[in-house]
Amino acid sequence: MNRGYVGRQFTDPEEYEVSREAIRAFADATGHESAVHRDVAAARAAGHPDVIAPPTFPVIVTRAANRRVTADPALRLDYDRVLHGSQSFTISRCARPGDRLTVTVHIDDIRDAGAHELIELRDEVRTAAGEHLCTARSTLIVVSTGGQAP
Repeated sequence: MNRGYVGRQFTDPEEYEVSREAIRAFADATGHESAVHRDVAAARAAGHPDVIAPPTFPVIVTRAANRRVTADPALRLDYDRVLHGSQSFTISRCARPGDRLTVTVHIDDIRDAGAHELIELRDEVRTAAGEHLCTARSTLIVVSTGGQAP
């Protein structure tokens, strides 16, 4: 991979508007059964102004933003050889309906790991108004072909 990308940041031009339907669908798909993800009254009783998304909901926007960055041919990342190494989230607050989310992708590191390469990505997810929702960190492993063409 192109080590010159370390330290670069990319603000994704796509904005994602959160809806109740998207929150419910994500909660269903990920097994989050709490009523705060589906029922406004339950969410309000828990102190929220509306339903809230499960904590990992921002993966919807970070995955898309990361894919746009890693698809840059000048980065020279062969996505056919990528394994997901790790993922973590530091949450300021959960997403709510009406939030318009933006993502800034940071390439924090690219390094060798034996015969493989690792790329460390950090995504800052904010509302369009600039409020921080979460920081997502991920490590992608680019598996060596052992000198063979993929």
